[in-house]
Amino acid sequence: MRIFIALLDGLGMGELPDAVEYGDQGSHTLANLSRVVGGLSCPTLEKLGLGKIESIPGIHAVQKAEGWYGKMMEKSPGKDTTTGHWEMMGVITQRPFPVYPQGFPEEIINEIEKVSGYHFLGNKPASGTAIIEEYGAEHIRTGFPILYTSADSVLQIAAHEDVISVQNLYQLCKMIREIMKGDHAVARIIARPFVGQPGSFQRTPRRRDFSLPPPYPTVLDVLSENGIRIAGVGKIGDIFTGRGISENFKTLSNSDTFRVFFELLNDERFDLIWANFNDFDSLYGHRNDIFGFQKALEFWDAQLKEFLPRLGFDDLLIITSDHGCDPTTPSTDHSREYALLICASPQLLSGDSLGIRKSFADIGATIAQLFGIPWSGPGTSFSFIFGD
Repeated sequence: MRIFIALLDGLGMGELPDAVEYGDQGSHTLANLSRVVGGLSCPTLEKLGLGKIESIPGIHAVQKAEGWYGKMMEKSPGKDTTTGHWEMMGVITQRPFPVYPQGFPEEIINEIEKVSGYHFLGNKPASGTAIIEEYGAEHIRTGFPILYTSADSVLQIAAHEDVISVQNLYQLCKMIREIMKGDHAVARIIARPFVGQPGSFQRTPRRRDFSLPPPYPTVLDVLSENGIRIAGVGKIGDIFTGRGISENFKTLSNSDTFRVFFELLNDERFDLIWANFNDFDSLYGHRNDIFGFQKALEFWDAQLKEFLPRLGFDDLLIITSDHGCDPTTPSTDHSREYALLICASPQLLSGDSLGIRKSFADIGATIAQLFGIPWSGPGTSFSFIFGD
């Protein structure tokens, strides 16, 4: 058996019971998006049972779904990428990663400047494209890196590639990663290289994330120790700091990620292939680009139509998400939502409801059981879809 995970970053399935504590009441990334655009056209996901999970404008509830379908609750507090991915592999965090809606405190900036030898521009929450336009010219003139955050638990450093080389930017971020620990242990330090001139700056694909390592062994670690070879596609390797990942394939966009996903169908080296389709979140959700999100999702559905017939008889595809990022609400932050869960395989001629799973960790528990690897951590397997 091979297992493919397609994670649609930010495609939430409705507010969780505690969403009000996060200011996310009313969020429902998929349903709100479909309502505003007058109905999404996702016939492939529809056939797999998307419309049977709950009522979504424009998505029909087919009489007999070709896949198994449901949604998942998040046990961990928070609503960020790292927390969602970790929980899928059996790590339930006890507290959310810190965020800095007013920028980083003075003592942190002072420590970073002391250790790095740089003075920094910015230090506020901002869009990555907006902040390089705001500070890019001054950065070029002074050589000072641009430091900023967002509604997520991140510290980002932007630098023009002709001012600070990409490798030096990576070294700077590694240095900052060593500082941001304890109470200030943000989930990710992100290097954001860019090029161009004032008024026409562009971020380059040489972004790199420096994440915290999971605090204890994940399903990926256990699988790897038992000979299961795992391919990460996109930012999966960064999220797990490479642990348990045999090889990670960096990609530039959703289309590029699907290109690699297709190529790995014919690569017998790997047993588990996990791809993060990040554009939904980074390009559309965070920018409240409703119609961009619509086009990206409908194009993704069309690619899925081409992908499904190429699965081997013993292959399983799990389609999921890690949080919401509702582009229809005033917020540009992630939203505390249920995650999507759809399973498809040539073996599964028809499917049924998986209900509401109690934790994202059910995915990891299922994968471990299907590979015959003992897993004693969180999660309840749904491997019964194969009649086990």
